[in-house]
Amino acid sequence: MNNSPPDGRSAFAPNFAALQHRPRPLPLFLSLLQRETAANPAAMQRALAGLRKYQEAARPPPPAPMPAIAEARGAMLRGYGGDGPTVLFVPSLINPPSVLDLPGRSLLRWLAGQGRRVQLLDWGWPDAARSGLSVAGHVEEILLPLIRGLDAPPDLVGYCLGGTMAIAAAALAPVRSLATIAAPWHFAGFPEEARTALAQLWAQSRLTAETLGVLPMEALQSAFWGLDPARTIAKFADFATLEGEAASSFVTLEDWANDGPPLAVAAAREMFEDLFADDRTGRGAWRVAGMRIDPAAIAAPMLTIVSAGDRIVPQASAPRVGERIEVAQGHVGMVVGSRGKAVLWAPLAAWLDRHDAEPPTRRRG
Repeated sequence: MNNSPPDGRSAFAPNFAALQHRPRPLPLFLSLLQRETAANPAAMQRALAGLRKYQEAARPPPPAPMPAIAEARGAMLRGYGGDGPTVLFVPSLINPPSVLDLPGRSLLRWLAGQGRRVQLLDWGWPDAARSGLSVAGHVEEILLPLIRGLDAPPDLVGYCLGGTMAIAAAALAPVRSLATIAAPWHFAGFPEEARTALAQLWAQSRLTAETLGVLPMEALQSAFWGLDPARTIAKFADFATLEGEAASSFVTLEDWANDGPPLAVAAAREMFEDLFADDRTGRGAWRVAGMRIDPAAIAAPMLTIVSAGDRIVPQASAPRVGERIEVAQGHVGMVVGSRGKAVLWAPLAAWLDRHDAEPPTRRRG
């Protein structure tokens, strides 16, 4: 089954609409811009100038995705080469996985050169057959079968919601080690206003999602913007004066943020109702494949990477197990920012190296 976007471009960089329609949804962005700059006409002009510059920026053709080496329910396991132990990266269901493989700032390609056989789970695009897969269902029917199809247990690395899902997988399948990057587990650790806003968003979007079978990416984008509306506008005002590599980097990251897939309705329902509202993971009540998931019961070595500057996944929501690395960069900056290699890539590689000699472990109980 082909879950690629209908225009045939890379699953990492689909062409949803003409560039002048970005950022998505543009009407909401313009409303936000007007509200945030109403008392400052000069700031409004700078932000609008940055918006126009972003829309008109030259963009190189997107790179083709790496070859698929396995498939499950339309999701692909993509190989990045390299020798040595397999490390499998699990990205979020939200936004494309290409944030781990941006040109010139690819954590995956760098790690493949450090003595690792690197693989990436590309979730693809949810079709009608996957609309009924919850977050747990994605673990059960996609992630676990792919892990079990490998020649040997992998090191598992999960980013954002992918880290939450990787914890469940590590509790249910043998892994060499588990590392999470900016992954939420204690959803009660999110600010109450953020949880309230997300509950309102779901209440407004639920009927649409249930009718379409997916929650459109635009609805999720509005939630992200709502976490820090002032910064959302200010970065476009700042972009108006950026040049060179800094400007190119801004365009690349904004395009990534605006090219996300929709979320299967069952996954959206579980995320909003069971995770954000009910904090089932943090309360020890989340079940995957019939098993209650307890990170503390995972026998494999564990690493938790968090950021004090993360506005998307606050560090208070992180799992409280294993070793811990704290960085100062933001949710995306820690992975692709100018200091990403020093503060995250190299420490992650060093931690994986320390556990090479340890045998793979199975879940307890």
